[in-house]
Amino acid sequence: MAKGRFSFPQAAGRAEALGEIHSRPYALVGKSRVIFQLAFLTEGGSVVDTAVMAELARSRGVAPPGREANHFSMAWGQGTLRWERHTEFSTYFWDCPAPAHFGDAVDMHPFGDQFSPPGSLISGVRLEIREDSEETRAAIGQFDATSLCYSEIKTGQAVIVSDLRQDGDGLTRILVIDKGMTEAGRGAVVQRLLDIETYRTLATLGLSLARTLSPEIRRIEDGLTSITQKMKTGARETADELLSEITRLAAELEANAALSLYRFGASRAYYDIVRERIQTLTEVSVPGRETLGSFLERRLAPAMRTCQSIEERQANLSRKMARATGLLRSWIDVELERQNSALLGSMNRRVKLQLRMQQTVEGLSVAAISYYIVGLFGYLAKALEGHGLPVKAGTLTGLFVPVAIIFTFLTVRSVRRRHDLEDQTGD
Repeated sequence: MAKGRFSFPQAAGRAEALGEIHSRPYALVGKSRVIFQLAFLTEGGSVVDTAVMAELARSRGVAPPGREANHFSMAWGQGTLRWERHTEFSTYFWDCPAPAHFGDAVDMHPFGDQFSPPGSLISGVRLEIREDSEETRAAIGQFDATSLCYSEIKTGQAVIVSDLRQDGDGLTRILVIDKGMTEAGRGAVVQRLLDIETYRTLATLGLSLARTLSPEIRRIEDGLTSITQKMKTGARETADELLSEITRLAAELEANAALSLYRFGASRAYYDIVRERIQTLTEVSVPGRETLGSFLERRLAPAMRTCQSIEERQANLSRKMARATGLLRSWIDVELERQNSALLGSMNRRVKLQLRMQQTVEGLSVAAISYYIVGLFGYLAKALEGHGLPVKAGTLTGLFVPVAIIFTFLTVRSVRRRHDLEDQTGD
């Protein structure tokens, strides 16, 4: 095949899409290993998270990861340190040979004084893989019997044991009894168990927020109840005040809903991941023992229902507020229409009064103009009488009075009609 025969232009995002399925490969885990994984919320953003891993890499003489990298690994002691960045948290995974006895201290790990966390610790796991032996089975007695989870997986090739409680270092202890798994099989089991512990902790973050919001929602519900009770009494005179109060409550509700929108959505997504990881374990229950999946489902499901209940209460309360606001606005609109109607009636009376005054003024103006015209005509009559006019000026002026009045009246009416016509045609 000729070189470069399939060298076509690449679609945008193709490389990222192809590499996504290989972004989190299972680590190959040998026999008798102890694994530590810490998960931190990255409140400082990706820059701080990358800087922490870069500092660790430089301390070991290794080239640091790039700014856009989402995962990185390097040798550390007798194991490998693996870093992965997720949406709101990052994980640090390190493994080494298991100590002589289950639960013994491990000194040479990367999370000592030189380690600067990128944010708050959200999850910490100590997982030990040990071969099946009397000593290993005796270690089960170190777990709390009241919350002990015990189940077989991979068709009996392994047993997982945990009480999901934290040891003196604040780490959740998990024991995997190996009965013949391969390195790849161990890696898959380890990754699923680490994911379950990390994501179940992240999922329950929504429960704390739900408990915080519950009294706030109750207070808003009581406020809305008080407002609707006042509306039942027909207190229209206080509609403006009631609308102001319900608007304030609606603003508080929407602020709380915006605050919880992401957290509750993320909790649902993390809960789905936990259930999917539990399903892929294909646990087989042992008589008298509770499986990890049944234990978590019994504890996580009520927490998730609490978050769902808060979301539904927010949504229902928002709809009720919208209806109450609509009723109050109807009251206010009716009152405004009544006021507008009264205002229009008042304006109509004023227009009629102005029209009457205008008609009166027009009548007076006809008399005034006629008076001035007759006066001017009197001067003319006197002048003509001085030049031998046979009719006396007073007689001629008196005869001219009706002519002047009629002429003035017709002229004024003609001007008013022309103005009326202009108003009707909009010119």
